[in-house]
Amino acid sequence: MRLKSIHLGFDENSLTVYKAIANKHRLEILRLLSVEPHNVNELAEKLNLPFSTTATNVKKLEEANLISTELVPGRGTQKVNAKNLDRIIIDLFEKEKTEENNKKIIVDMPIGEYFDCCVKPHCGIVGENDYIGLQDDPRSFYDPFRKKAQLLFMRDGYVEYRFQNKVPYGATVKEIEVSAELCSEAPNHKLDWPSDITVWINNVELGTWTSPGDFGGRRGYLTPKWWLTNYTQYGLLKRFKVNEKGSYLDGTKLNNAIMIDDLRIKEYPFISLKIGIKEDAINKGGFNLFGNQFGNYEQGLLMSITIQ
Repeated sequence: MRLKSIHLGFDENSLTVYKAIANKHRLEILRLLSVEPHNVNELAEKLNLPFSTTATNVKKLEEANLISTELVPGRGTQKVNAKNLDRIIIDLFEKEKTEENNKKIIVDMPIGEYFDCCVKPHCGIVGENDYIGLQDDPRSFYDPFRKKAQLLFMRDGYVEYRFQNKVPYGATVKEIEVSAELCSEAPNHKLDWPSDITVWINNVELGTWTSPGDFGGRRGYLTPKWWLTNYTQYGLLKRFKVNEKGSYLDGTKLNNAIMIDDLRIKEYPFISLKIGIKEDAINKGGFNLFGNQFGNYEQGLLMSITIQ
């Protein structure tokens, strides 16, 4: 079952939620309701607070749409409070303002829909409920059920995706951005396990991110409960962007001369995205790639193209 979440930013609606949760009693109410519904009397008793104070806090959470109240039959009819959300996420990346005459094409590619791959053990593909194929067997990456993958990992190699080129004829491509949740690949997990993970678009190398480690020990927000916590649990969301001014990783300009025209997007019916470990990488620590039901982010490979 997919978790219900809300993303907060810098707008007025987000400010309402920030104000609602900036109180230890209201946070405790949310924690209690995350376990099961309660009425106000039950909440007041567990919080050791007066009924009136508890009712006021419940109302604040209702106004922020974090919880809901409904009438249910009991000893007579009683009001019962229940959670509306499982997670509250704060997005520190402020949405960029796009020029009025620009438009965006956004595609979220499932991680199992790769076009090509080169895989070396330790490796595997994981679905929502079980492994797909055999662990440490590169042949599993050609299993038809790979399209249902929610996590794929390898010690060395790459995966390549081909996005349909949806840029209208005659349009000008101003910018392209790709994002993915990634981390290193160590036995089980290891926080200190650096790996140089490189991204290419249309066979043009954009840059390399050195992942500090393979993250585990605590469950990822989306990672299913059957997956053991001593295995890889989540990654970091990395954003590679190219425009007329250059190429960027998480907003920091990369030390290369790659610009949007170098990607020759208009020349192909597809846009190739390749993620992998270079043969001459200094830190060959492999990589994990997360789908929209594994890790911390509800996305696969997200590509955003700004056109004019």
